[in-house]
Amino acid sequence: MIQKLLFIVVLFTAILSAQNVYERNCIPCHKDLPTSLQQMFKEYLLVYSGEQNVKAGIKHYLKYPNKSISVMSELFIDNFGIKKKTTLSPEELDEAINIYWEKFKVFNKLK
Repeated sequence: MIQKLLFIVVLFTAILSAQNVYERNCIPCHKDLPTSLQQMFKEYLLVYSGEQNVKAGIKHYLKYPNKSISVMSELFIDNFGIKKKTTLSPEELDEAINIYWEKFKVFNKLK
């Protein structure tokens, strides 16, 4: 019995550690929204243009969420509201934003 419990704990720990901070903290909240994370990325790219500005814009919004700085439409905000302030540490937040950028960036992918 103890061996089974230990095996389950080890397996669960391995599964959790296999996911990165982006997969653990961003995807679960966004999966039920009608706008994908990719579409939200496009909105950030339209507003902020380059990598540094996009990352800074996302970081600022996640730390200080406010309707006036959201890149989402009024209709989206009226239906789904403004997210709560992030609980991620500064390091986790940077890591999640970097993963998000790498996942959806279009630069060097267009031919």
